[in-house]
Amino acid sequence: MTRVPLLPSTGLPPDIAETYEAFARDYGPFRNQAAVLAHVPPPNVDDGPVRILATTLEADPFLGRILTGRITSGTIKSNMAMKAIRHDGTLVENFRATKVLAFRGLERVPVDEAHAGEIVAIAGMTEATVADTLCDLSVEIPLIAQPVDPPTLSMTFRINDGPFAGQEGNKVQSRVIRDRLLREAERNIAIKVSGSDDTDAFTVSGRGELRLAILIENMRREGFEITVSRPKVVFKTDDATGQRLEPIEETIIDVDDAHTGIVVQKLSERRGDLMEMRPSGGGRTRMVFLVPTRGLLGYQSELLSDTRGTAVMNRLFNAYAPFKGEIQGRRTGVLISNGTGEATAYSIFNLQDRGSFMIGAQARVYEGMIVGEHSRDNDLIVNVVQGKKLTNVRASGKDEALILTPPMRLTLEKAMSYITDEELVEITPESIRLRKRWLDPNERKKQERKREADREAGAA
Repeated sequence: MTRVPLLPSTGLPPDIAETYEAFARDYGPFRNQAAVLAHVPPPNVDDGPVRILATTLEADPFLGRILTGRITSGTIKSNMAMKAIRHDGTLVENFRATKVLAFRGLERVPVDEAHAGEIVAIAGMTEATVADTLCDLSVEIPLIAQPVDPPTLSMTFRINDGPFAGQEGNKVQSRVIRDRLLREAERNIAIKVSGSDDTDAFTVSGRGELRLAILIENMRREGFEITVSRPKVVFKTDDATGQRLEPIEETIIDVDDAHTGIVVQKLSERRGDLMEMRPSGGGRTRMVFLVPTRGLLGYQSELLSDTRGTAVMNRLFNAYAPFKGEIQGRRTGVLISNGTGEATAYSIFNLQDRGSFMIGAQARVYEGMIVGEHSRDNDLIVNVVQGKKLTNVRASGKDEALILTPPMRLTLEKAMSYITDEELVEITPESIRLRKRWLDPNERKKQERKREADREAGAA
């Protein structure tokens, strides 16, 4: 009978030694391996050939694609011929398990074989992903798995072609951005990357705004400079009826009873349907909505403002449903800089009645950059770099004090939801700027006329 010795308590501080000796007295029987085997039941396993349900995905520069899961039946051996099948039984690929890694404490060590009940990591596949069944070639029935939610939003990642490109980051080339996005898609099942008509742009699809915002923030901290478009919903077409379908999300909101009215009102305006409403205790209410993904763009920050930061929102993909109609977007225009330089307090002070500014004095701006929100529904080109004209004539009185309203500070998530289709968010390691897609005002007018002509042609 093999015994597992415990570390001696000699040399330890008195209080720790006392605790150690008490533990040894209480759990002394478990020092014996036979006692452990007698008290701990074996894992529940099935009969038959090897089957593994993949639960996590990662990419290794030496081993390639690695999937981790628990062996539910059989024995897996290194260099064993296997296959991967979907939850519906369709074949993904045939492969050879080039490496079998077992977990020993906090480390993963290569092993020659692993048995049912163990958690292992397998390398050798190229297409298999999470929720697939890795099994013997003779297996036809996959393990029951919850399918991965499809991407519901897409964004366009472009190079930073603005006047300040390359001044704050060191990774600005399209080749470097493409490699980074492909690496992310390889180890993140919620991200899909595809090309676009523009050679310097890439379409990235993901599950919700937060997933895409996390990717952008990570790239920003790594030194990338990019411009991103407004998130767009991934629509589908019903093959039978040809009807346009959009993703619907089950939205669960816990909020104080005093704020339930404003939540219902705002989500009703965003085409949401209230499915359930019940008290959750402590003066709070739980509400369940079915809301189009389009209606939830930018709603997180608005919800926190409406409920004074007391609301908690969770989102789950529900299904694709027929298009629910148009949703009112941003109702105001923007203030656009007409020159490049440093914004002056004098100019901002004289333009404050035109709207709310997103920049402060001495901020660097360029032509076509969005510097504020217009108080009306149209865009306005302003000069924020103009300084006060100085003369040698002195006035008897003092100049008026310039009191500036604090600027609007847009976070990454707010900026992504604020812009329209003709605007971009410029992201660098140090700054988040809003800009027009076309910086030249003449080019913007040309593109606007082209869009109007296309709409008229479509209506005809």
